Amino acid sequence: MDILPFLVAGLVAILLVVVAILLLRRAEDDPLAQRIDEFAAREEPTTIEDIELSLPITDRIVVPILRKLSEIVTRLTPQSMLEDTSHRLELAGSPGNISAAEFWVIRGLTTIGMAVLIYIFLGRYGDTSGGRRVLYTFIVAVMGFWLPSLYLSSTIRRRQEAIIKKFPDALDLMSICVDAGLPFDGAMSRVHEKWDDPLAEEFGRVIYEVQLGKSRRQAMRDMAARMDVSDVSSFVAAILQAEHLGVSIGKVLRIQSEQMRIRRRQRAEEKAHQAPIKMLFPLVFLVFPSMFIVLLGPAALQIMRNEAIRNVVG
Repeated sequence: MDILPFLVAGLVAILLVVVAILLLRRAEDDPLAQRIDEFAAREEPTTIEDIELSLPITDRIVVPILRKLSEIVTRLTPQSMLEDTSHRLELAGSPGNISAAEFWVIRGLTTIGMAVLIYIFLGRYGDTSGGRRVLYTFIVAVMGFWLPSLYLSSTIRRRQEAIIKKFPDALDLMSICVDAGLPFDGAMSRVHEKWDDPLAEEFGRVIYEVQLGKSRRQAMRDMAARMDVSDVSSFVAAILQAEHLGVSIGKVLRIQSEQMRIRRRQRAEEKAHQAPIKMLFPLVFLVFPSMFIVLLGPAALQIMRNEAIRNVVG
């Protein structure tokens, strides 16, 4: 029995499970604020127990279990590994607002769940021996362990690409705002108000941290560390140096925006030069075979028909 369809189905199921678990906790929702709002919206008096029972089953059962398991993982996992995972989650924009320990719990549950699922599935529907069944289960378990990490890496890459794409436009807007008389913080706040993207969110976080008492120098350095984008790092270094030396922020912003536009054009030219090489493999393995079949297929069929007729007549 061919096992490939089962493996494909298992991989699709793993991906769906990981996405569903990561979306359980929403970063924009505050559970305490939701309960207070729901309590205030009720016309008749009610109890906290009624509000708890009105919550979705995922918030009442799944999330508490995930938190308890994450506490165990925190005690057993090396601190350096948790710090590295926390940094990767920050680079990804904290998807689902999960912690590093919860991410490792998700990886463990996905691994165990998919291994058990594929083992039972092969035992009931698969025509495989015991050794091959264990081997396929191990392969699916390894894939289940690495899929959350692959998802996180893909999220980091998409977020960094979005920041790089939007950064020159943000600098242009900030330069215009500063020239119009706004302070640097006001220009960052204007970008945060105007757009809804990862870069604007980070600018808004910097403003919020400064309002809470953190120095702007440290807040911007933390922003550069959370993005891990070379353009943002050079921009932060230039701004901090300008503040230290007393150089005009507007002039620095104009220079930075011009440099970022040049870099964006260079990246576009680089991708344009890479296009022929990237198109080579689809052309050779997909387009050309189809063209050969369309062009030479009728001729081949005609030759085969003529040979069959010749053999019959002969």
